[in-house]
Amino acid sequence: MLLAHAVTLAEARSYLAALADRALTFDASVEYERVLLQLDFLHGDFIPGISRVPAYSRDVLFDVAYAAIEELGEHGIDLLSVELLLDMLEVAWAKDLP
Repeated sequence: MLLAHAVTLAEARSYLAALADRALTFDASVEYERVLLQLDFLHGDFIPGISRVPAYSRDVLFDVAYAAIEELGEHGIDLLSVELLLDMLEVAWAKDLP
């Protein structure tokens, strides 16, 4: 895994974790965790740590997580897996809306 890929993956993981922590409902939190688990599964043993993210609004967290997952397609993750992750993220987001 190249450094750019690791940075993108770490960003996606960190922002997904932040979304799970700040979810408005338990079901939404579980859905964000499912996205995170699927992301980890796709990468096998090459998992960078989750870092603390700034206290952005949930909208910003979602946008950054979405963009980071999209960018994974540029680092060799097959586009179908990327689309499935994005769909899972959108399902979680739909459950997290007030």
